[in-house]
Amino acid sequence: MAEHVTIPAHVLAAIEKHQRQCSDPMAAFFYDLPALAAHGAAIKAALPANVELYYAIKANSEAAIIDTLAPIVDGLELSSGGEIERACNSATPRPWVLSGPGKLDSEMRHAMLQGVEAFHIESLNEIARLQSIAASLQLTQPVLIRINPTLADEFSSRLKMAGAATPFGIDEVQLADAVNAVDSAANLTLRGFHIHAMSHQKSEQRHQQLLRFYLRRWPQWRALARDPEELTQLNVGGGIGVNYLEPSQQFDWPNLCMALGRQLEAMHEPPRVRFEIGRFLTAFCGYYAIEVIDTKVSHGEGFLVCRGGTHQFRLPVAQDHDHPVIHLPRRSRLPIPSNATEYPPWTVVGQLCTPKDVLSRHQSLRDVAIGDLLVLPLAGAYGYNISHADFLCHPRPEQIFVTHASDSLATEAMRLAQSEAMN
Repeated sequence: MAEHVTIPAHVLAAIEKHQRQCSDPMAAFFYDLPALAAHGAAIKAALPANVELYYAIKANSEAAIIDTLAPIVDGLELSSGGEIERACNSATPRPWVLSGPGKLDSEMRHAMLQGVEAFHIESLNEIARLQSIAASLQLTQPVLIRINPTLADEFSSRLKMAGAATPFGIDEVQLADAVNAVDSAANLTLRGFHIHAMSHQKSEQRHQQLLRFYLRRWPQWRALARDPEELTQLNVGGGIGVNYLEPSQQFDWPNLCMALGRQLEAMHEPPRVRFEIGRFLTAFCGYYAIEVIDTKVSHGEGFLVCRGGTHQFRLPVAQDHDHPVIHLPRRSRLPIPSNATEYPPWTVVGQLCTPKDVLSRHQSLRDVAIGDLLVLPLAGAYGYNISHADFLCHPRPEQIFVTHASDSLATEAMRLAQSEAMN
């Protein structure tokens, strides 16, 4: 069960309404936009002075998500030509940067023509390519050099993006060469450095140490430039993790921000720090609701076969975890007899012809029946958008963006239904 996870009443009402409208068993995503806006505003408000928040739209690039966050954040972080189009079509235009390895010349040219704020340089070769394109357009282009520093083991997380052999950034031992190459490029201007070393970081204390390491190295990195005073920006990436297995125990963002503020105040010439956060912004607003279409026991293990599966919600497989599950009984079904006291541990699976189509194993769910709904929370980031949606040619799930609560009677009814389901 998804302990300490509740579904807002207006989202529950939207789920119930959608199920009534479906002729087939349901599989759909629901995104709570008011909750997303409130969460984004809280993250932004906790930042110390001179620290910016950009949204890494790779976490969820749906237009409604971008439009909800754009008025709140300082800008957007993009990594492809397709993301450029989505950002430029936002209802609230924001500054944006382009990062990531393997940028195409056509993407970099298009980005310059669309007014990109800065490029994050990932290799020495990219410097020469950017200079050539900027010169052909007669533009002066600001850039940040992405550093792959040498890191101690205590900075590690589940997914290393730096401090090891990766395709990301320029090794710190080559940083002087990279800075010199940018300084020598007539159409490029170095504004600072970008480091995204760790992802899925759930330890606020470790992230404090990581930021402290960056800030200690900042004066040395900055001194490599021909005009150090022109370098003002330190982009520290994102990587703030979400605790999917213990949803009530999440990253202590306010404490990290307070510690960062103290570090910056103690510096003689602090940089303008920028976070680029994706998962920690959008994960909490999403819910994947799937309908049970079959129940069975095989070799002593119970299976709940549901509409949908990992081709729509790949996150549990990508994260290698058993996702939390909330059981919503179908209110119109007959109650299961009270003497049915033994319940097998259920494994929640989808419709795919592969044993890897598993969303969650060994869930202690009571009285599950065909037609009931299972809701997987924390589905707002790296869920549907990283999934292999065309596998087996199943229809793609609907994505429903919930903007407000329903009438009071429906809201109260759904709140009671949720209370019954959680007892």
